[in-house]
Amino acid sequence: MDHVALFDETSLACSKLITKRYSTSFTLGIRTLDERYHKPVYAVYGFVRWADEIVDTFHNHDRAALFADFKRQTYEALETGLSLSPVLHAFQLVVRQYGIDREFIDAFLRSMEMDLEDRSYHQSLYNEYIYGSAEVVGLMCLRIFCAGDEALFDRLREPARRLGAAFQKVNFLRDIRSDYEERGRVYFPGVHYASFDDDMKRSIEADIRRDFDAGYAGIVQLPRSARLGVYLAYVYYLKLFHKIRGLPAAAVLGGRVRVPDNTKLLLLLGSYFRYRLRAI
Repeated sequence: MDHVALFDETSLACSKLITKRYSTSFTLGIRTLDERYHKPVYAVYGFVRWADEIVDTFHNHDRAALFADFKRQTYEALETGLSLSPVLHAFQLVVRQYGIDREFIDAFLRSMEMDLEDRSYHQSLYNEYIYGSAEVVGLMCLRIFCAGDEALFDRLREPARRLGAAFQKVNFLRDIRSDYEERGRVYFPGVHYASFDDDMKRSIEADIRRDFDAGYAGIVQLPRSARLGVYLAYVYYLKLFHKIRGLPAAAVLGGRVRVPDNTKLLLLLGSYFRYRLRAI
């Protein structure tokens, strides 16, 4: 292996390590994809994870300056085809190989910039944030799964967006307390943390349920090489959603709802058997 190829492979390996360290659930999902998708999806996750860490974690530093530098380096990597940041180098490799749209990257970075401010979200800003923070990540992965099949990509674009939106909204419900107490954010439009009640919660859950249903319609149309991994993510988030839906609003405000590791294993086994039986 020449040194350029070694640099590429090492950068991709760094994104895999980041995914494994930060998310056992996503790592499990990626491993159930066909092997050809592993490195590119790890690269996408590494990129979005690093951006998210900048805006959510380093409160003792100038996060705006850190993010501005990250954004500058991202666009430089995309233009030159090289970055000395392994995360950005791996990401630009995948962007170039699969033709990931620059508009998706722009929208993602814009949503991350929004998180530098403590704010409440009105409807249009909420929609913009969800599109950039979650829907475009699904679209980046869809570019990888479709491998240049534009007709398939166009057919699955809307379901991929809706699935990403469902995942993000579940995250918002799960993290409503920490988002407010640690970051001063309330994402849901018209929802005030101090008055969050069961009626508000049910309205949000009805919206999420519609997104899940629309997203599932796309999962069953994915290439089989990608279907199991995406379906596993779907059933994991659906399980988390059902746990949250079964609790009163006060309990959701009281602590973070989780899916235990043994339950994740059962979800994996159940998903695998459904896949093998061609039930999905």
